[in-house]
Amino acid sequence: MKWEAFATLEAVLRTGTLAAAAREANLTAGAVGLQMKQLEAFVGHPLFDRSGLQVRPLPLAGEVAAVMRRARLELDALRRPASRALEGTVELGVIESMQPLVLPGALQALRRLHAGLRVRPHRGRSADLTHAVKAGTLDAAVVAQPETGGSSRLAWHPLLRCPLSLVLPPDAPDLPVAELLERYEWIAYDPGTIAGRLAARYLQRHYRIRAGDLELDTVRAVLAMVSAGLGASVVQLSEPNIRMACPVKVIELPQAPVLQFSLVTRRADAADRRIQAVVRAIAGLQPPSLSSGS
Repeated sequence: MKWEAFATLEAVLRTGTLAAAAREANLTAGAVGLQMKQLEAFVGHPLFDRSGLQVRPLPLAGEVAAVMRRARLELDALRRPASRALEGTVELGVIESMQPLVLPGALQALRRLHAGLRVRPHRGRSADLTHAVKAGTLDAAVVAQPETGGSSRLAWHPLLRCPLSLVLPPDAPDLPVAELLERYEWIAYDPGTIAGRLAARYLQRHYRIRAGDLELDTVRAVLAMVSAGLGASVVQLSEPNIRMACPVKVIELPQAPVLQFSLVTRRADAADRRIQAVVRAIAGLQPPSLSSGS
């Protein structure tokens, strides 16, 4: 089996389709398909789901790519034992709210310490980025950590904890939280996110809310609506200076749920010096205070 087939598999996982991988690798779609069938014969198991209109990688495809990625790194280290410089590219997922906190400092440190190491950021939702790390299409990701801890194949590196806060229009009166929630229409933060689920569960346990029609998928959008006087919400205020653009009144909640932001990698990549350099750079950052006054 030629190394090129594994590089093509990486391209398929990275781009999502055989056709896109063919364009990236400057191959024909037929050549990519043949290489993938040869890989499946070599492994002895299907690597793709061909039941639909589009061929989709199975989880095993990501596992095979991860194994061969490590093998290539180890062979390269044996081939060039005198070289300690880190080179190559790390595919790093970062959720939108953490990009201002993580990327500037981490990239500065990495460029200073490892000039040959390139970090390519990707934006997405926590669940999608975590799945991409598990599948091998991303090397690491900064996400909101699931309460269950996720797959045993993943390693979690805690970065910071952010309590959820009640946000109200800037002219909201000073009243008990229960009265405020009855006064203002509820603006839901996407229940498909970890923060959205934490907020919904907390409110169900402790308060009655005034039902509303708005459900938004970014904190910025929620704050814009709240700042305009359209309702109230419970969100994390992790992004620095976010309230400068959208002034709101913030109230700390009793026994507030806490969102854990972490860097996730694959346990199998513990020996990958490139990924560990990124872990050290991000883990070494000192983010600003995430109190409600930040």
